[in-house]
Amino acid sequence: MPDKNIYNFTVGEMVKILQQYPADMPVVVSDYENGYKNFYQPFVKKVKHLPENPYYDGQFQLNDNGTEVLLLEREERYD
Repeated sequence: MPDKNIYNFTVGEMVKILQQYPADMPVVVSDYENGYKNFYQPFVKKVKHLPENPYYDGQFQLNDNGTEVLLLEREERYD
């Protein structure tokens, strides 16, 4: 059994959170390099699709005139 203290969410917790949003709402995740991390509590933001961006900038950027999405933002580490 994995150590639950090192993970921010379980599948059951995510299901409860996701049920609060429209089933057709897009979901995006924050981006950077490789490996895997925990993520923060999901939240709604508006983004604009910019497919011409370089890969390291991501194809979506925050934009007040964009599409509402559910954002899963990766946890930041500063060590």
